[in-house]
Parts: sequence; C-alpha cells; structure tokens
Amino acid sequence: MAPLVSLRGLRVAFDGVPALRGIDLDVMPGEAVGLVGESGCGKSVTWLAALGLLPRQASVTGSVLLEGTELLAAPAQVLERVRGGRIAMIFQDPASSLNPVHRIGTQVAEAVALHQGLPRGAARAEAKRLLDQVGMPDAARRMDAYPHELSGGQNQRVMIAMALAGRPELLVADEPTTALDVTIQAQILELLTELRRAHGMALVLISHDLGVVAETCERVAVMYAGRIVEEAAVDALFAIPRHPYTKGLLGALPPIDGPRGPLASIPGGVPDPSAMPPGCAFAPRCPAHVQACDVAPPALLERDGRASACLLAA
Repeated sequence: MAPLVSLRGLRVAFDGVPALRGIDLDVMPGEAVGLVGESGCGKSVTWLAALGLLPRQASVTGSVLLEGTELLAAPAQVLERVRGGRIAMIFQDPASSLNPVHRIGTQVAEAVALHQGLPRGAARAEAKRLLDQVGMPDAARRMDAYPHELSGGQNQRVMIAMALAGRPELLVADEPTTALDVTIQAQILELLTELRRAHGMALVLISHDLGVVAETCERVAVMYAGRIVEEAAVDALFAIPRHPYTKGLLGALPPIDGPRGPLASIPGGVPDPSAMPPGCAFAPRCPAHVQACDVAPPALLERDGRASACLLAA
C-alpha cells in the first residue's frame, strides 16, 4: 500500500538557523501515528511546514507528497484545496483558533460552506449534525453560543467539528488535550479514535505525553532537536525502547503500581538550534555517551521493522 503522505528530507530554517534537520516520515491511509518529544523538538513545525503555514522568513526544503502530489512550493490554489479538505489540523489552544466575536454555529457553518459548497441553510444544518457527531451537549442551543461561553473541552469539540467539515483523509491533532483536565482528555481521545475508524481517515497525534500516544496510536516517531531519533510500533517501543532519549522519556513516567519514589528526569534541556552539538544532539544529556557520539550525527537506521538514530542501538 502506498503512503497517503510522505515526507522526505524535510528541512526548515528560520533566518538561517535550522529548526528541522531532515525529516523522513510516511503516514499510511487510515493509520494513527504519534509524534512525541519535548517542547522545541520540531513536532508542530513539521506539519506547519508540510501544509505551507509557516511565515515567509522560514526556509523550507525537501519533499512533501500527498499521494504523489508535491505540496512544497505548490500553487496557492492547490494548497487551498488540500488544507481543511484532504488534510485538516486542530491546534492545542482552541480559544485562540476560534473567532471570539462570531457564534459557534456561524463558524462551523462557514467551514462547511467553504469545503462542501452548501447554501447557508444546508450548511447550518450540516454544522449542527457535526456538532452532534462530536458529542456537543445540546448542540442546537450551543450553535448560538460564543466561544467564551463554552468550556475548553467543548471548544475543542467545535474545532474537531470544523476539521471534519472538509471530510479530510488525514487529521493532524497538535496537542489537542494539553489544556484539558484528565476526564475531558480521555473523552477527546476516545472521540478522535471513534471518528478515525468511522471515517477511515488517518491521524497524526502530536504530543509530549507518551501515555496519550500509547492509548491512541499504532506507530510512534520520537523527535529530538529537529530530527526523528526513533520510530517503531507502539507495543515494540514501549516494551524495548532502543534510543537513550526514548528510554529517558519512558523513565519519567510515573509507575501505576509499586512503591512511591522520585520520578526520573533527563538532565539538561533541548539544545539551542543555533548552537547544536557537533555529533549526536542528545549526547550532552545521554547517560550512554561515548567519544564516537561527538564525531557526527548518527543516521536513522532501520532494523527489525523499526528505526533508531543511535550508535549503541546500531
């Protein structure tokens, strides 16, 4: 089966400073892929670059293929059909994505009219159906509410309804549960899973929470300092992580059972893109660091159906 979306050698630089340093990633039709890592690793930038949503000062190179159609440097009319139509994206903070002076029903109906070409009455009826589908309580009455009158979880449901308006083949969810409490997080994740299966669409879930990814995704790509450093099926990655960074992320998760104790942490922080270490970017923080790690960045090598960018893993 051919990939729905294929990223190859995707690089992004802002004013000459690299933010992405060569991303290779495939998303198959109907697949759920998790993209995890600390803040500043380039997870969101990857998909903003793929959809042409970065500011003009960003330099983007490489290839982004949507079923054979190149999206990088594609004409505006091509990208307009793709964004929201074939690929939709929902963001971390729905309050900043919704217009505070327009009612919810108006905003969802506008998205429906844009992508489906329906007249005003039909678009509003479809907007109400979408809000019902995403589990909005009392959707008919909520149509006339403003974003500030809804809770964070309800606003996120509105964003998901707007994303579904174009009947996308791929939904990119960028930290969709970060600002929500645990109960609402579980509801949103369950909703995304149900919608993915019902519509047969692929899902890319961007998150720093490995627990969220484990519940929702089938495959995980771990990012660090603008690169993918490990990629594997969810079960394999959680059972036997190969990259020291992945081990550190899993080690920081609190155990469900057993005695209480201090949580493990990864010392230091993600390096400044303008002052990247000469070899492996994770080397200054790595407990398995050896001298060879400082020579050159290790390649992402595939073995046994999974990939890792680590000399020791190789």
